[in-house]
Amino acid sequence: MTTADTRAGGTDDNLAGDLRGPVTTLHEQDTVADTLRAITAGVIGTVPGADYAGLMVVHDGRIDTRAVTDNLVSRVDQAQYETGQGPCLEAANDRATVWLSDTRTDRRWPDFSAQAARLGIGSMLSLQLHVADDSIGALNLYARRPAAFTPESEHVGLLFAIHAALAIADARRREHLTRAINSRDLIGQAKGILMERHKITGDQAFAVLVHTSQAANIKLAEIATRLIETGELITPPTRSAHGHQP
Repeated sequence: MTTADTRAGGTDDNLAGDLRGPVTTLHEQDTVADTLRAITAGVIGTVPGADYAGLMVVHDGRIDTRAVTDNLVSRVDQAQYETGQGPCLEAANDRATVWLSDTRTDRRWPDFSAQAARLGIGSMLSLQLHVADDSIGALNLYARRPAAFTPESEHVGLLFAIHAALAIADARRREHLTRAINSRDLIGQAKGILMERHKITGDQAFAVLVHTSQAANIKLAEIATRLIETGELITPPTRSAHGHQP
């Protein structure tokens, strides 16, 4: 398939059909971790030239490799973290598509490129993942030979990356909702224990849990969990008149 063909309407229709299966799989996963693994597995064989794939994810200002198709990817990414340079980091931080055509001759990231070449990586293609203004990270493709990636690789990769970012965002929302529901259920059970034990109302029981959480500086859901599992309510540390623990 040539670059010109890729941009032709009919071929784009064929590409959409080729992507349908892998993209559908991304949205069928149960957790964020499963979604990340499905993305790296699905992109191999979908984007021309890719021998390996990995996902760097941005979380709380940090970038971590969260899914790989081969341990070699983890070693290459570790070289980027250690040197503070490389196409994947640039893609994740700068919202860009970044090519590394030949690790043996690259001068942009000399320390990293030399290490990647020694590890047997000839070229790389990194695609930034984002939803609206939220940066998720980068989908990174690795090839053993130099110049393995073409404009077609970028075109297909960008389409796949759009769906990958949406799948990750959707999986995160589902996990957040599940945690919220589970937390609400735990708090409800803990309230029931206090209501029965102390013959108080639901509002009073909830106030006891909130006060305990604030005084002990422990999350409300954890307070509830401990009460359910042990039957005991955490006793916050007491303080002296001068504000110090005795």
